[in-house]
Amino acid sequence: MTEAQVRVGVDIGGTFTDVALEHAGGMATCKVLTNYSQPEQAILDGIEKAAGEAGIAAAEISQVIHGTTLVTNALIERRGAKLAFVTTEGFRDVVEMRSENRFEQYDLNLELPKPLVARQHRYTLNERVAAEGAVLRPLDPSELERLVEAILAGGYEAVAIGLIHAYANPTHEQQVAQALRRAAPKLSLSLSSVISPQMREFERFNTVIANAYVQPMVSDYLGRLVARLREQRITAPVFMMHSGGGLISVETAAEQPVRLLESGPAGGAIFAADFATAHSLEKVMSFDMGGTTAKICLIEDGVPKTANTFEVARTYRFKKGSGMPVSTPVVEMVEIGAGGGSIAHVDGMGQIRVGPRSAASEPGPACYQRGGEKPTVTDANLMLGRLDPDNFAGGAIPLSKALSETALKTGLSVQTGLEPDEAAFGVTEMVDENMANAARVHTVENGRDVEAFTMIAFGGGAPLHACRLCEKLGVAELIIPPAAGVGSAVGFLKAPFSYEASKGLFQRLDRFDSAAVNAALTALEAEARGFVAAGAENAVTETKLTAMMRYAGQGWEIPVVLPYRPFTEAGLAELRSAFEDAYRTLFGRLIDGLQIEVTNWSVTVASLVPRQPGVERIHAGHPVAPNGIRRFYDAARRETVEADEIARSELAAGMMVNGPAVVVEDETTTIVTSGFTVTGQNDGSLLLQRKEVAQ
Repeated sequence: MTEAQVRVGVDIGGTFTDVALEHAGGMATCKVLTNYSQPEQAILDGIEKAAGEAGIAAAEISQVIHGTTLVTNALIERRGAKLAFVTTEGFRDVVEMRSENRFEQYDLNLELPKPLVARQHRYTLNERVAAEGAVLRPLDPSELERLVEAILAGGYEAVAIGLIHAYANPTHEQQVAQALRRAAPKLSLSLSSVISPQMREFERFNTVIANAYVQPMVSDYLGRLVARLREQRITAPVFMMHSGGGLISVETAAEQPVRLLESGPAGGAIFAADFATAHSLEKVMSFDMGGTTAKICLIEDGVPKTANTFEVARTYRFKKGSGMPVSTPVVEMVEIGAGGGSIAHVDGMGQIRVGPRSAASEPGPACYQRGGEKPTVTDANLMLGRLDPDNFAGGAIPLSKALSETALKTGLSVQTGLEPDEAAFGVTEMVDENMANAARVHTVENGRDVEAFTMIAFGGGAPLHACRLCEKLGVAELIIPPAAGVGSAVGFLKAPFSYEASKGLFQRLDRFDSAAVNAALTALEAEARGFVAAGAENAVTETKLTAMMRYAGQGWEIPVVLPYRPFTEAGLAELRSAFEDAYRTLFGRLIDGLQIEVTNWSVTVASLVPRQPGVERIHAGHPVAPNGIRRFYDAARRETVEADEIARSELAAGMMVNGPAVVVEDETTTIVTSGFTVTGQNDGSLLLQRKEVAQ
């Protein structure tokens, strides 16, 4: 950042909208409650508050970077455009037939997600393109004319076009789009050959349908946001955080809103990766807990793990396989319904359960005194002494312990016979165990040992729970970065401009056509570079190639990351070796005698961003005198303990406090349990270590 630049990162979450304003004098941050009816209003309120704290005039802001849950929420809540889908004759029901996977093997009442487009709004054309791109049956102009008439008569706001094998030859999709544009220039159109030009029609059709479904709403919202910013004299360009961990222009986001599905959590992963690099940590687990959900992401060698598919709108909200898969670049993470606003209840077996429903910001947890009556995780933490009712969110939101006690009593105690404080412990322990189980499964699925990782915790709720989560997982070290309470918003400011272009091009290594592959990769690189140049015209960039590979006969692929260069005989050997290394890491062994295949290719171009300077670790420090004493319930000891309370600003580099302790700041609170110490670091972060490790 140059001295004259003032950059703002804004993350709209389910409960809070987080703002981080970076200027020459440092960084100003704040949290405001999310406005569901007018989400852009919370952005304006947060920017005004942060700018006032920094002494910055709105006109001085030079860049606004935004991440939002708007797309995800629209798909979950089915709030999108009136939509038609055009596909090839015989493939009308692909989005309803799904795959053969049963995510709950013995559930006789299995509930599958309904397609976004009902059957009567799915139209077909008697055309056909072969898998290698040859036209087997051309489009009939008279049939296309009848299709256009039917769509115009239907009064649709958007049309998704997904023809079979369009990734290999998009000509027919383009002809359909041209005919619709001539007849209805303002109609919103999405083509699968543009949005997701990859093999596997189920995922490709879902992706283009999801994009078309939300495109009018997202375009309207982004236009409204830019206009409102201009009214406040903020004329800076607006960029969006995409789910793959980079920035795109607001125009690209309006055209391809499906890329925004996980934009907020992706910013958190970038935030954690930056600190992992600064602290020279090879294996990091990021733990992001906000008001609605908790997310865990694996980061190795400073790079978050990514994937090319993502499930949205799960009918069993956190059950893999129960959602609508879309093929778009995404930072891979496991998500559970365990935020501060997650509602606790008693199930049919008399057991305490938490989530997935959330009190969000409206009405919020009972203790917010905004009309909420259900017991939440925040209410439980307040009852257990982990939150200060007079200093929550810097005192902006006074909390009522009496209302929390009432909510726990009526919502849990009556059914279980537990006292409110016992019920509160049950709520927090259930949340922590759910997160620990999710982390264990996620690391095992990726062939990793969870105990080998350092945890980086951020978000308003994570520092409250991170120590207990480390105790359950056997993790010895934990880092709480500065501005942890608004970590995703800060992560936006550290993200590169990037774009991933992909294409389905099937290749067997024993019949590899290097000329065809090189031509396709050159085109993908040019496409990606063009999108990056729209936001960072003169930036220095790096290019990454990913091949989706498998053994012949297998039903799914694994990502194999490669250096971007033209393929030669030596490059082909490198491709085989890279696949075998990745396969052995995931599954522990190779399979002899089977050919290797590539299904999809992707090229990512990203601008280079400066990283934090390296941090020399301070393991032990000088004790610091506490500001006071706080009593909180220590789950590992099963008792209430007297803990030193200290302001985070007083934990300077080399200052140390032995747990139990409470470190307070405006946006979050860090609970240091009895088995840990906390030491201030040179970059303002807090290092929490098990006492036997710290000694």
